Amino acid sequence: MSTISQTGPSIRFRGRSFMAMTLVADVPIEAWLANFDVWLQRSPGFFNGRTVVLDLADTAQNKAGVERWISELATRGVRLIGLEGVRPSLVDAGMPPILRGGRDATLVIEDVAAPAPRKPAEPVNLIIERRVRSGQSVVCLEGDVTIIGSVGAGAEIIAGGSIHVYGTLAGRAIAGATFGAAAQIFCTSLDAELLAVDGTYRTAEDIDDAFRGKAVRVSTADAALQITAL
Repeated sequence: MSTISQTGPSIRFRGRSFMAMTLVADVPIEAWLANFDVWLQRSPGFFNGRTVVLDLADTAQNKAGVERWISELATRGVRLIGLEGVRPSLVDAGMPPILRGGRDATLVIEDVAAPAPRKPAEPVNLIIERRVRSGQSVVCLEGDVTIIGSVGAGAEIIAGGSIHVYGTLAGRAIAGATFGAAAQIFCTSLDAELLAVDGTYRTAEDIDDAFRGKAVRVSTADAALQITAL
């Protein structure tokens, strides 16, 4: 009697963790969505390509409520990868899965995480003494971010306060996420994809070529973003 052994195609699995931005729901939903719409008007396209989790914080009491939150965010271009703070009985196979074990982060590498802005009692300033490469994100909502090195294209810096880059800023810089219009952005060589302070922003197409490669200061005045040479 012979035995035939058949080997199928090999499939590899890897454990890997990714950071996600978490939106925390609140009630009434109408008021939350109204505030969210105002924020989106100031920062259109902010959620494009982002990994987002919705923390319902026990605000949804039935399945219809969960579906409404998912639908309202989808119409605003927010694609959810998961849910938190909701009973399993309210979630079906057609909804994003329930996630557990998430942790808040100050420094994020791989993707951006931006919890709801809050004002801490004492500022905490983050200093990074290396280049921030493409695809990496640095987030510090408690204070300023200082990068001693360059910020590559496709990288992102998000600060509650100001951003200082001692090198080329070729990625995205978003300042004032917590402390508002008092924040500024400084860099020794500008080549940014996006600059934003307190929700007011300019993309690469809107940045004057005269500032390219120059040391600049970026601030806001009268709800407009201003770039000045240093």
